[in-house]
Amino acid sequence: MKWLVFLLKFQYAHHMEHYNPESLLKITSMQMPFGKHRGTILIDLPETYVIWFYENGLPEGELGRLLAELYEIKVNGLEALVKKSMRSLR
Repeated sequence: MKWLVFLLKFQYAHHMEHYNPESLLKITSMQMPFGKHRGTILIDLPETYVIWFYENGLPEGELGRLLAELYEIKVNGLEALVKKSMRSLR
């Protein structure tokens, strides 16, 4: 997981100034608590849904921070890499 964290920080540091490595664990295990995709693991949310939140206002608190980081992962094509890496850790 350390190499994945390094890659994310190195390539997308300008977008992820407050990046927290623990976020990967939460993004790949936490469920969306409300809305159309309630119960869906965050990493599995449709990209269009994540983009909508990013453009129209993220929720406050931890969920908003995780969705902002997820936005960077999805729009930069890193979703498959994150999923594969996290599966190998479990």
